[in-house]
Amino acid sequence: MARKIDWYYRRNSCATCAKADAFLEARGLTAREVVDARKVKLPKRETVLMLRSTVRLVSVKGKTVHNWNLKKDPPIEKDLFGSIMGSTGNLRSPALRIGKTLVVGFDESLWADLLS
Repeated sequence: MARKIDWYYRRNSCATCAKADAFLEARGLTAREVVDARKVKLPKRETVLMLRSTVRLVSVKGKTVHNWNLKKDPPIEKDLFGSIMGSTGNLRSPALRIGKTLVVGFDESLWADLLS
């Protein structure tokens, strides 16, 4: 049984978000809450608040995947925010929240593993 997506942060004009949308649609997955990143900006302050209730953070940037347990082995702040914040200073999209796991960025095989 597929895991439930609690929150999905995406942008209409984002090519990676379009790939993520197609991935979710092909598997019949929907999120409880879909947030348009163009309308709702998540700067560092709001992202920090979200991270407080996050245990696991998975970040995909290019071919680099970071997988952190924020409670047991938190990363250096520079590494953390460097991998999840965009050049505008806001959370990168696409991003998913599944329980206490936050996933930033899209990688098809990673998402398939996390959502199975």
